[in-house]
Amino acid sequence: MKRIAIGLYAVATVVLLVWGFYQAIYVAPLDVMQGEIYRIIYYHVPSAVVAFLFFAISLAGSIGYLAWRKHQPERAQVADAWALSGAEVGVVFCTVVLTTGPIWGRRAWGIWWTWDARLTTTLVLWLIYVSYLLLRRFAAGPQVQTLAAVLGIFGALDVPIVYMSNRWWRTQHPAPVFGGAPGSGMAPAMVHALLWNMLAWMCWGVLILILRYNVVRKHQRNAAEEAREALESNV
Repeated sequence: MKRIAIGLYAVATVVLLVWGFYQAIYVAPLDVMQGEIYRIIYYHVPSAVVAFLFFAISLAGSIGYLAWRKHQPERAQVADAWALSGAEVGVVFCTVVLTTGPIWGRRAWGIWWTWDARLTTTLVLWLIYVSYLLLRRFAAGPQVQTLAAVLGIFGALDVPIVYMSNRWWRTQHPAPVFGGAPGSGMAPAMVHALLWNMLAWMCWGVLILILRYNVVRKHQRNAAEEAREALESNV
């Protein structure tokens, strides 16, 4: 039943992705100032939203692991699995943001990259979580999970800085589309297309998150079983 449920969810996600693509390319009107290139917003912005969400999940998992690691080790391992899975999926979507952004910027600004506040803080966020994944992949020892949890919490502190950067500082990056200066916003047809793509990419991210969580939990159980067998053999 679990596989059937995941399969049905995957099918629904693909349908939403196709529908979001149709809304972004064929339904949303052309932008008067930027032309066709603006349509990258329907992938750039949803990817950023999803990345922030999964970094928040990683943050919650990291805090949970630190809180439970001594008194409730099984619950701590579950929290750690969510922390690792959230970081992995968050890095994937943050990579999409850092790829689509320069493509858009090259056409809109005439340059691929500029070291303004929004771009720089996003790159720092990506580097922190890539460092987190490298730590989890290559480091060894009983303190790896604890060190990773601390690094995950530190990385999450950059998320609100990224979000507020084009409000706190004058940047090359466009001002906030929603809740920005007077007159900011989008046409209703553009908003509908953006919301459909946010939903589609959110569902896609959740699907990947669930699959990665199951894999991480399996690895944890295997490691625990190997440690138990090694202990019994030594006894």
